[in-house]
Amino acid sequence: MSQEIVPPTAVGTTENKVTLEQWRALLAVIDAGGYAKAAEMLNKSQSAVSYAISQLETALGVKVFQLQGRKAVASPAGELLYRRAKQLLEQAERLEKSAGCLSIHVEPLVKIAADIIIPPARVLQCLAIFAKDFPDTRVEVFESVLSGTEDALLQRQVDLAIGGRVPMGFMGEKLVTVVMRGVSSADHPLQLLGRSINDEDMRQHRQIIVRDSGQYRRRTEGWQEADQRWTVSHIKTSLDAIRLGLGYAWLPDAYTHEDIEAGRLKYLPVEVGSVREVTTYLTFADRDFAGPATRRLAEILKEHLPKMCGYSS
Repeated sequence: MSQEIVPPTAVGTTENKVTLEQWRALLAVIDAGGYAKAAEMLNKSQSAVSYAISQLETALGVKVFQLQGRKAVASPAGELLYRRAKQLLEQAERLEKSAGCLSIHVEPLVKIAADIIIPPARVLQCLAIFAKDFPDTRVEVFESVLSGTEDALLQRQVDLAIGGRVPMGFMGEKLVTVVMRGVSSADHPLQLLGRSINDEDMRQHRQIIVRDSGQYRRRTEGWQEADQRWTVSHIKTSLDAIRLGLGYAWLPDAYTHEDIEAGRLKYLPVEVGSVREVTTYLTFADRDFAGPATRRLAEILKEHLPKMCGYSS
């Protein structure tokens, strides 16, 4: 039996049957892959999220989830409603934001997510330039890794983001191409073999990896096949571990060039894949409603960051 689905934009001509909070709950459960993680994302109790979904299903007369084993997955109706509800919520958010922009000339706060593949010191140098133009605007910087930057954009936690990927539905501008090389301490066993090294050589020694800061879309990048791996949360911690001879890693040149020049670190003599290039992008959360402070910060980043990252551009 087919069911007629009333799209979110048409529900209730005079009185909406479903609230925006209930639509948010639907999106969160599907994005997070379950009620528990959705509750964490929304900062609500799991029972509150479950009740919101139940009320939504009752109001619309459709089931938005179906059981596959013990896991609840979106039904075909749920998938359709998800797409339409996402558009509805984005429109509502833009409307509220544009109304807010009408009441102020310069935004009091700008938030930026910056993947630490770009040294934070370089971002701070750009912010110092920005502060001269907008001394009264507060800035929040979210230091992120891999999908953590995407999460910040998708969850509308920031106004701007610098990261290696542009999420679907966003437009990013190429910013800096970061060069990453395998490095270790000068006296690491891999440096003492007297020949080029291969995957089997590297598998026998400890690799230092930087953890993805994303909550829901965790990723891994590059070669990670060593039998023993240590995982840390920041590139600087990885660099400290390598300086102590505790392992090897692929790190951006901007972090390692001084140690390389001083002879404290050496590039790994890898047969294949010793160098990786990662293109980073500057992405607006919503370019149309970006205020003058956000736009100015974007201009500064585009103008100065590539020059400041001379070792990684």
